[in-house]
Amino acid sequence: MTKFSVPGEGSSAGGTLQLAVAQSTVPEDPTDRGALRAAGQEIRDLMVEASAAGARLVQFPEGAVTYPSKHVMAAGPDSELAPADWSRVAWDVLREEAESITALAGELAVWTVFGSVHPLTPPNRPHNSLYVVSDHGHLVARYDKRFLSHTEVSFLYSPGHQPLVIEVDGMRLGFALCIEANFPEVFAEYERLDVDCVLLSVMVDDAPRARVAQAYGTLYNYWLGYSVPAQFSATAPSGIVAPGGRWLARCPANGHPALAIADIDLATQDEDIHAAFRRARPWRRSARAGLYDERTPVGDPRSDVRTAF
Repeated sequence: MTKFSVPGEGSSAGGTLQLAVAQSTVPEDPTDRGALRAAGQEIRDLMVEASAAGARLVQFPEGAVTYPSKHVMAAGPDSELAPADWSRVAWDVLREEAESITALAGELAVWTVFGSVHPLTPPNRPHNSLYVVSDHGHLVARYDKRFLSHTEVSFLYSPGHQPLVIEVDGMRLGFALCIEANFPEVFAEYERLDVDCVLLSVMVDDAPRARVAQAYGTLYNYWLGYSVPAQFSATAPSGIVAPGGRWLARCPANGHPALAIADIDLATQDEDIHAAFRRARPWRRSARAGLYDERTPVGDPRSDVRTAF
């Protein structure tokens, strides 16, 4: 499968990254110019806060600038859904806000990952995407959501088709969006691509989704950033999961914008993270790679016959 890898600009391969995971207010009407500008300003305010705290990268939710509601974009007659009319979107405002976020990332020297809608050439529907902006203020990559809901693929978006891996300060990062949490193959793929951390951004009011995210830290023994909109944080706030599945940091579950900040350290001496990342993860790789083949008894009736004590 295709892998798109981008080396970190100006990164020092130190193997430590201070990650900030945001919960920001996500507007659902892409025709509301004021709401889009307010979302952009809130993102920039949280970027400044993350920079002041020493963060090297800040992650925002799915659709941080806007996550178009199906009820706004795909509402048809008699309350039935219909293909979205994307010409109604305030594309000029979305571009201006994205460019402003990108410029500020360069001024603050903070990597920034934020969700928005990415237009394609008509009549193709847009992608639901995560933009990756470097600490030099350059848009260096984009992750397009590959697994879409029934409504998304039927009425709203074009699916993406490849994973994304970038490197920042010696750390390999993968990306995923919302419903992709329900597709374990996405997260298994990133383990095979040797990522150290997956950034999962969602637009969902759903406690089980956060538990699934935590489970991937347990199953695949990498760090995981989980970013949720502020308006859904009372159910399950944003946070950072360590290899092994422990929450390292979480935002307040109070419905307000906030940041969760923690160090991702490849050389950590934290006992349970070290055991998960340096012992369990390599062992599970060897187990999947044929470790048991030569140890499996062949032709032994005591093994082959399964109806006798």
